[in-house]
Amino acid sequence: MGDISFPNIPSNLRVPLFYYDLDNSKANTGSSTQRALIIGQMTASGTGTANTPVISQGTGDAKTVGGVGSMLAAMTTAYRAADTVGEVWYLPLEDDASAVAATGSIDFTSPATATGVLYLYIAGTLVTTTVTSSLTVANVATAVAAAINAASDLPVSAAVDATTAGQVNLTAKNKGLAAGDIDVRLNYLGATDGQTTPTGLAVTITAMSGGAVNPSLTEGLANLLDKEFDFIALPYTDTTSLDTIKAFLSSKTGRWSWSEQIFGHAFTAYRGTLATLTTFGTGRNDEHVSVMGFYDSPSPAYLWAADVCATAAVAIRADPARPLQTLALSTVLAPPLASRFDLTDRNTLLWDGISTFTVADDGTVALENVITTYQTNSYGQADDSYLEVETMTTLTYVLRQLKSAITSQFPRMKLADDGTRVSPGTNVVTPSIIKGALVAQYKEMEDNGYVQDSSTFAANLIVQKNTSNPNRVDVVYPAVLIDQLRVFALLMQFTLQ
Repeated sequence: MGDISFPNIPSNLRVPLFYYDLDNSKANTGSSTQRALIIGQMTASGTGTANTPVISQGTGDAKTVGGVGSMLAAMTTAYRAADTVGEVWYLPLEDDASAVAATGSIDFTSPATATGVLYLYIAGTLVTTTVTSSLTVANVATAVAAAINAASDLPVSAAVDATTAGQVNLTAKNKGLAAGDIDVRLNYLGATDGQTTPTGLAVTITAMSGGAVNPSLTEGLANLLDKEFDFIALPYTDTTSLDTIKAFLSSKTGRWSWSEQIFGHAFTAYRGTLATLTTFGTGRNDEHVSVMGFYDSPSPAYLWAADVCATAAVAIRADPARPLQTLALSTVLAPPLASRFDLTDRNTLLWDGISTFTVADDGTVALENVITTYQTNSYGQADDSYLEVETMTTLTYVLRQLKSAITSQFPRMKLADDGTRVSPGTNVVTPSIIKGALVAQYKEMEDNGYVQDSSTFAANLIVQKNTSNPNRVDVVYPAVLIDQLRVFALLMQFTLQ
C-alpha cells in the first residue's frame, strides 16, 4: 500500500510529534443562497443608482430606493407578501429618456342625489370617498383627487382638470409601457358585497393609456456580473426586453452556458384576451422565462410578475422538483368571473407557452401550471423537453450538486487510467473511481426525490479519459429527473346491480 498524501504536512518532517491536516472533501453539505432579483423603475424621489443592483435591507426600503409610488416599491410589496425571508436584491431602473407616461381620467357628470361611498380601484388598490347630495361634481372631483394623492403608494398622481368641471386627470408616476398597465375601475366586489355607485352620481372612466418605451435592461443586467439570482421578477414583456433577458440567461452564451454556470429563471406576466395571449405566447421560445397570462384583473402585470416569482421562489427553495400547482398567490386580484379563462382556454394557453392560474370561490388566485415559453427545437419542431419550470429548477439543483461533489472530492487529483493500481489516500483517481462517486451521489439524490431509476443510470453512465487530452475526463450523465403528478385520469366503470 502506498503512502497517504497530505495536502499540507511535508513528507520530510522530522520534528516530533503530532500534526494534523484538515480534509473537508467528504463534509460539504452546503447549498446556494438562491437569491431573488426584482427589476423595477424608480421615481425621481428614489435614492437608488440606476442599473446598479442593491440588496434589500428590509420590507420598507424599496420605497426609499425606488421612491414612494414607484414600480419597484409596488413590486417589492407584492413580492414580500409571499416571500418574507428570502434574500432579495433590487435592480432599479430610470424611466427611459424618451418614455411617455400613461394618462387617464375620471369624469363626474352628474351629482349624487343621496349619500353614498365611491369605491374606486386603482391598480387593484381601493380608494374610498364619501359622497353626499350637497356636493357638486366639481366638489366630488376635488375630494376624489385628494383621496388618490393621499394614498401615496398608488402608481398615479391626480389633478382636477383646469377647464372641465368634475374631471380628475390621472398620470402614471413612472413612464413607459409596462408602468402604464394601471387598471382604474369602480365597485370591483359588486353589489353583493356592498359596493355600488352612489345614487345619481354619473361617472365615466377613461382607461389609462399612452404609456410608451420601457427602460433598457442591457446595462443593468451586465452590472449583475457573476452574482447568482435564481428568481427574477421581470415587469417587461416587450420584444426588446424579452430578447435581452433571453440572451442574458441563454444556455449557449448566457448564465446557463458551460462557461458561466450561474443559472436563473425569469417570471413575468402579460395582460390580454385569449387570442392576444396565444399570439404572444407562440411568438416566444425561451426555456428560461415563464409568462403568466391573465385578462381583466385590476392588478398590474408587474405585480403579477412579482407575486408569481415570490410564490415560486419560496416553493422551489424548499423543493425544486415539487410541482407549483395549487400554490396561492398573495397580492393580485382575480379577474371577474366573466373574464376568467375556462378549462379549454387554459389548455390552449398551455400549448402556446402561457402559464395559467385558477381562482377559488373566495377569490384566491392559485398557480395551476407554470411553464416556460419553450415550444420548438432549433429545427422548428415541437419540443416539450424544457416545457415545465420544474424541469429547469431540478436541472439547476442536480447540476449544482454535481459541481459541489466533483469540486469537493476531486479538486487536486492525479489522473490514472482504469486498471492502474491506486492506493487509498494517494490523491490519484481513475475514471472508475469518479464513476463510483457519481453513482453514489445519484443514489443519494434519488433517495431525496430529485431523480429516479438509479440502476439504469449506473448502467448507462459513461466516464472516460479524453483520447486527445490525457488530463481531461469526459462524462455522459444519463439522469432521469423525477416527474410531477399533474393529471389524474379516472375511468369510472360502474354497475347498477
